[in-house]
Amino acid sequence: MKKLLLLIFLCSSYSFGQEKFRTSIETDSRAIRTDVPMTNSIKKAFEAGTRDFTGKPGPNYWQLETDFVIDAKLDPSTQTITGTETITIHNNSKEDLPNLVLRLDHNIFRADVPRGSSTPAEQTDGMVVTSIKVNGVSIDLDLPPARRNDPPALRASNLTKTVAYITLEKPIPAGSTGELEISWHTKLPGGTGGRGHRMTQRFDSTLFQPTQWFPRLAKYDDLRGWETSEYLGPAEFFNNFGKFDVSLTVPAGWIVSGTGVLQNPEEVLTPTAIQRLSTVLGTDEEVTIVGQEENGPGKSTKNGETLTWRFLADKVNDFAWATSDRFIWKATRAMIPEKGPIPIHMVFIPERAQYFEHAGERARHALEFYSSLWVPYPFPQLTMQDGPSAGMEYPMVVNSNQGAADHEVAHQWWPMMVGTNETRYGWMDEGFNQYMNVLSGADSKGVPFDLDGWGQSYGRMSGNEDEAPLMWSANNAGSGYGYQTYLKTPLMLSMLGGIVGDDAVIAAMKKYAATWAFKHPSPWDYMFFMDHALGENLGWFWYYWLFTTESVDGSIKSVEVNSDKAIVTVRQDGEMPSPIVLQVEYEGEIGGVAELANAVMISPNTLEFSYPVDVWLDGKREYQVEIPTLKTIKKITLDPHNRFPDKDVTDNTWTK
Repeated sequence: MKKLLLLIFLCSSYSFGQEKFRTSIETDSRAIRTDVPMTNSIKKAFEAGTRDFTGKPGPNYWQLETDFVIDAKLDPSTQTITGTETITIHNNSKEDLPNLVLRLDHNIFRADVPRGSSTPAEQTDGMVVTSIKVNGVSIDLDLPPARRNDPPALRASNLTKTVAYITLEKPIPAGSTGELEISWHTKLPGGTGGRGHRMTQRFDSTLFQPTQWFPRLAKYDDLRGWETSEYLGPAEFFNNFGKFDVSLTVPAGWIVSGTGVLQNPEEVLTPTAIQRLSTVLGTDEEVTIVGQEENGPGKSTKNGETLTWRFLADKVNDFAWATSDRFIWKATRAMIPEKGPIPIHMVFIPERAQYFEHAGERARHALEFYSSLWVPYPFPQLTMQDGPSAGMEYPMVVNSNQGAADHEVAHQWWPMMVGTNETRYGWMDEGFNQYMNVLSGADSKGVPFDLDGWGQSYGRMSGNEDEAPLMWSANNAGSGYGYQTYLKTPLMLSMLGGIVGDDAVIAAMKKYAATWAFKHPSPWDYMFFMDHALGENLGWFWYYWLFTTESVDGSIKSVEVNSDKAIVTVRQDGEMPSPIVLQVEYEGEIGGVAELANAVMISPNTLEFSYPVDVWLDGKREYQVEIPTLKTIKKITLDPHNRFPDKDVTDNTWTK
């Protein structure tokens, strides 16, 4: 009997389930999500009060800070940097630190480490750490890995990987400081055929462009503690802010540029170069500091065997530099609002001078435009450095020429000022950058920016199984990294502008940049901040753009015209909802528009009707809009500004 009852139950369940099976690509209903997922990390931060739903730093917000004192020497004959550094760790967290995590990015040049799509042309021994001290106590680097029951002891592990670990015998207490001393050396990779940014850092033995060239303390924050994502090449960085005091020793005759401000010009520069530098802030013209014929000790620099260049930088999250015995050095200025003039330096080798003919003016435009767009440029100078990497950014440093000047200068706002986690959320860095580049590009041509079509275009791209959602870690985006990190965000912001207006989006992001300057916002901080700044709950918008790869796919299904009105049936076949925007063109001029709900006059014979996303929240895929026939209706267009992702735009227009 039990078996019979079970069989009857299974058969009835199967029959019931069959009625619900999908039989068509199209469906009549959908479930609209109106909030965003809250992961364990952001829940933890909300509970601790370090972040909250305003999108601003919470009352208990804190961040770790790291101050560096670095002494390094470059030997061009071996292409090797040898250095010592002291890192003062300001543990501003509420927790003791029982361990430390180091980033040793140059280990990506070793043959035995994981990599993404980036491949160096030359393999090296990586970053070779020769000694480590914690609060003055040396670590035995030959000590074997700890076993389960071993007592706490100073140990270092993974020193041949891009992420290394130090176990402390005594934790660094919350609210105190600790000191880490490291000695190391690394060979800068050269050669040809390397793929990806930063994979080649020298031209032979005459120009060096060191980046990620020293051991760094990994980022430690309130969301997930240590950021331990491996450095794979394409995805970029997440670093602590702090001070840098860096002394770089190179042969005399070699010009050095880098992050920060040169502290000892009288010790390394000729009186002629110092005099020329003194004129830079007084003119928009380019000033030659060291010319092509001024090579060698006593001409490009002071005399001597070696010279030590000392740079200081405050509130920065990295340090990069370049040096060559063949550099031409030119400089100009930018006028920063609320600040005045700052110098723009350009160093390049003679045979590549053509790539720097317009570099100064493009960098000046970028600095001045973005200072007005967001907040004033916060640093005392900017340097453009020639070399094999022609598209990379660091604080106050752009490894680029005129080709990528605008894009790389824009990075001074994110992540150099607004310290986003590029390793996980590249869209908050490169994506915002691509968006602001559109605005800057239009301004440089003296024309209004135009984001029409950008949002709509995503509909033709969505649905690819290889596309990672924006909230998927950029470090794991694989072949889709470029689209996910760079290209999708401007399309998202195009749609947002289609909902609230482009000027409102820009104004909100301006406030966001000022609020999170020199702090570390998460995606949730950005989402909630924008909601408050725009005065709308946009949870549905953020969910579909950031956490899914869905689109809108809207259409005009039908139009019924009566004597006094037209009934327009709008359909959305995608899972992402959007507001309804209909542009209605009449055959003659119309009047009496003021009393029409949801209508705005575009021209004497054209009205635009808008309905909020709320009309879809009941789950239906079709919505009927009543349009008054003030005159004979000639044409109706859905999404006339092309802002909402649509796979097929041919069904967005109805004509009489």
